Amino acid sequence: MKSNQLAGYDEFAGDIQEIIITEEQIQDRVREIGAQISEDYRSKCPVLVGVLKGVLFFMADLLRVIRIPTEVDFLAVSSYSSEARNKGVVRLVKDLELPINHRHVIFVEDVIDTGLTLNYLLRSLREREPESLEVCVLFNKPERRLIEIPLKYKGFDLPNRFVVGYGLDHQERYRNLPFIGLLTADAFSNPNHLRECDERH
Repeated sequence: MKSNQLAGYDEFAGDIQEIIITEEQIQDRVREIGAQISEDYRSKCPVLVGVLKGVLFFMADLLRVIRIPTEVDFLAVSSYSSEARNKGVVRLVKDLELPINHRHVIFVEDVIDTGLTLNYLLRSLREREPESLEVCVLFNKPERRLIEIPLKYKGFDLPNRFVVGYGLDHQERYRNLPFIGLLTADAFSNPNHLRECDERH
């Protein structure tokens, strides 16, 4: 389904094979998750923690529909090597600024696939002794899961295909699309396809 969702996104139109989750579906589900968090954490002032930078879109929209006091903080990570990445081991390049000991923490993710990196980060956060630690993810890829992660809040299950939009990227592009689209094979595999910004700079 391409429909008219790509109207105004002319430079992306040829790269998206199919829209699989519309902007309206995403926003409806974000509002539902926000309402549930507001109910579950009433009078608890949770800390929402995300990993930069794909989660920015989901985090911003989610915060706007949560109706209770919250705080927000971010981590940033980088892989040591391809071998370390395959084991889920990452290097922390930005730590939390807020203390989370004895706080109710919600770890917010845009997408979970293997679960290895998330499991590593959750272990690190548990060492800081939060009162509670739960996971909220908008996009879940269960076919790629190598380690099970309990998900308290979940948006959508995604197929094991290369999708972009709403924070999900390919070579740092397409994050700003408001829907989830399936990338064409040419856009995914052509090494020269994504150099327009460099050429225009």
